[in-house]
Amino acid sequence: MKLLKKDLETRQETVYDAIVVGGGMGGLSAAIYLARYGLKCLVIEKGKGRSFWMQDLRNYVGLDPDTPGRDIIQHATTQAIEWGADFLRGFVEEVTDEGETFAVKVKVGKSDETGFTLRSHYVIAASGVIDVLPEVENMQNVFDYAGYTLHVCMICDGFDMWDQKAVLLAKTEGQINAAFVLNWFTPYISVLTHGLNVSDEMKQKLAEYGYPLYEQPIAEFLGHDHKLSGVKLVDGTIVEATTGLVNMGSIYHNQYLKGIEGLEYDGQNLVTNGMCQTSHARIFALGDLKQGLNQVSVAVADGTLAATQIWRNIRRASPPRKWEERRSHLLYNKN
Repeated sequence: MKLLKKDLETRQETVYDAIVVGGGMGGLSAAIYLARYGLKCLVIEKGKGRSFWMQDLRNYVGLDPDTPGRDIIQHATTQAIEWGADFLRGFVEEVTDEGETFAVKVKVGKSDETGFTLRSHYVIAASGVIDVLPEVENMQNVFDYAGYTLHVCMICDGFDMWDQKAVLLAKTEGQINAAFVLNWFTPYISVLTHGLNVSDEMKQKLAEYGYPLYEQPIAEFLGHDHKLSGVKLVDGTIVEATTGLVNMGSIYHNQYLKGIEGLEYDGQNLVTNGMCQTSHARIFALGDLKQGLNQVSVAVADGTLAATQIWRNIRRASPPRKWEERRSHLLYNKN
C-alpha cells in the first residue's frame, strides 16, 4: 500500500518484520523479496536518489541501454506494492534499538515538525549516497550535463568515454589519481580542480602523462542538448571536452544509524558479511552504503540476499505450519 501522511496513524501499533530505508534499486529489490516471502515490510524513500538521476542504464542484463533509472524505480515500486509492501515518502531521521524492535523516526512533508515513529524487527539500510557535484553560480547548468555526458561512475560509463577528450573534476589530490585509471578508456584527459592548488609532486606526475592541469574555478559547462563541448573557467579559459568524470566524493545517507552502538564501518561504508548483515544482527546494509562496487547489479543482488537472510531468521524461529482443513473446504464437501 502506498501510504500517505494520514495513513500513518493507523500504523502506529504495527510492528513490521523489516523497514527498508531507501527506495532505490537495492531497497526495492529487498522489498519485493520480503513481500513475496510473506513478510510485512515498509519502504521509506526520501526521493530523488542516485538511481533517479541515472539517465540510462547501459550495463544491466536484459534492459535496453537507454532505459532511464527513474523508469526502473517506478516499475519496481509498483511491483513491490502489488506484492504487499507498504511504501512511504519520507525522511528517516533516527533509528533507535529498543531490544526486540527498532524505533524508526520519520518526517513526512516539509511541514512535519514532530515526525512519526514506526517500528520493525529488522532494518535494511539502502539509502545510498549522493555524488558531490561542482558548485557553480547556476547549478542548473551542471544538471544539464550530469548523468548525460558528465559522468560520476567510471565503471558504469568508462566505455562511453572511449578515446574522447575528457575532463576529470576533482577537489583533492587523492581524487586526481582517478586520471591514472581513466586513461584505460581515454588518454586525452584534462584535470580541473575547481580552485584547489595542487602540489608540485602531483603537477609533475600529471605532466609526465601529458595531462593538462587547470586550478581555476569553473564558471560554466558548455554544450547543447546535454552534450558537453567544453568547460569555461572563471578567468575565461575554455577547456575543450566532449565528456567528463566527476570524482569529487560522495555524501553518505547513513546519519540515522549513528546512534546504533557496535556498527562496524570502513570509512563511511558499513562492514557486512556475505548476506549483507552488519555487525548488528538485525541491521543489513545494501549497495553504496556497504563495502564493494557501487553498481545497480550489485545493489539488486544485495537486496535479494538481505531479504532472504531475514526470512530465514524469522522462519527458523517460527513454528512450522501444519495441514489443517479449512472450514470453507469442509462445507463445500458437505454440499
